[in-house]
Amino acid sequence: MFDLLEAAASRGQAADNYPPFDSVRLADDQYRISMAVAGFREADLEISTQANWLTVRGERSVEPEGEYLHRGIANRPFERRFELAEHVHVVGAKLADGLLSIDLKREIPEAMKPRRIDIESGAGSNAKESVRQLLDQAAA
Repeated sequence: MFDLLEAAASRGQAADNYPPFDSVRLADDQYRISMAVAGFREADLEISTQANWLTVRGERSVEPEGEYLHRGIANRPFERRFELAEHVHVVGAKLADGLLSIDLKREIPEAMKPRRIDIESGAGSNAKESVRQLLDQAAA
């Protein structure tokens, strides 16, 4: 799944890796994307999904408290898009200590999950059913 995330996140953004992010598999069906968004508040961030795309946008409006002598802290808007694999959806998001964590879960519908088919003995069950049908027909 994260091959798709990586490809989508870097597509068209080769020169701009802002903000940096990590993608982690927490369990077989649980994942997390963590983005470094120091200085952004919850109100400055927007997370949305449409079809199989996860989009994270950030824009903060900070008025300078004086004249900058050096400006090295990024204060620009961003948009990161991630292409999610089938049946993956966002289950929650949290902002703490400058990290935005987005939790994802893959839930495959029951109808699409592999299922085990029991194999019956060919001579036993079919033969018994055939004999039962013949006896029922003869009695009628």
